[in-house]
Amino acid sequence: MPGEGSVVIVGGTRAIGFELAKAYLDRGRDVVLTGQTADTVAAAMDLLGSDAAGRVQGLSFDLANPHAIAGSLADVGPVDRLALVAIDRDLNSVAEYDIDRAMRLVTLKLVGYTAVVGALRSRLTKRASLLLFGGMAKERPYPGSTTVSTVNGGVVGLTRTLVEELKPIRVNSIHPGVVGDTPYWSEKPAAIERYTSETPTGRLAQKDEIVDAALFLLENGAVNGVELIVDGGWHCR
Repeated sequence: MPGEGSVVIVGGTRAIGFELAKAYLDRGRDVVLTGQTADTVAAAMDLLGSDAAGRVQGLSFDLANPHAIAGSLADVGPVDRLALVAIDRDLNSVAEYDIDRAMRLVTLKLVGYTAVVGALRSRLTKRASLLLFGGMAKERPYPGSTTVSTVNGGVVGLTRTLVEELKPIRVNSIHPGVVGDTPYWSEKPAAIERYTSETPTGRLAQKDEIVDAALFLLENGAVNGVELIVDGGWHCR
């Protein structure tokens, strides 16, 4: 039953990952959140405040340095839910291909994600579930999305592989579109206007809607191997 282990949110210090951490804390769950640096983790812990004291643990490691991941997670106990939310962006075209940037993103999202799962595998409870965050560049590539589109497509392949390797533990992936109230997009009004005009619902997804979808995938015991798009129908255009 829920409560056998903690909820681990990799990339839980900001935006959607942080909101997901708050949602689980509100449900009375113990949470482990991770960030890329000790400073970002400390800032997130401060924002959660004293009400979360004793129920939240903060860890720092860089997914793009996968050899350090197992050691960073060594003190984590039983894990009931694992959400791999951490993202990065790489505007990288074939014509002007930056190999170092591409290798960092591929390592972070695919090797890093897998290294986390491998490190925690023996601590996953019998009722554990996993959620991997991809993105809509896999459906609608754009100029410069060479690496991003490839990596997000790889998240689908990784999800399907983990379904087989971890069964009966459930593994799903979620692919948000543009999320209008995240810091990255809220500072780009022209892009917000364009994507809104292209979205059949006439509005962009919000953080709380992505969190709601993530909770569904993590908590519904019959959902497994699903690639859930949450973008207001933008992918249909």
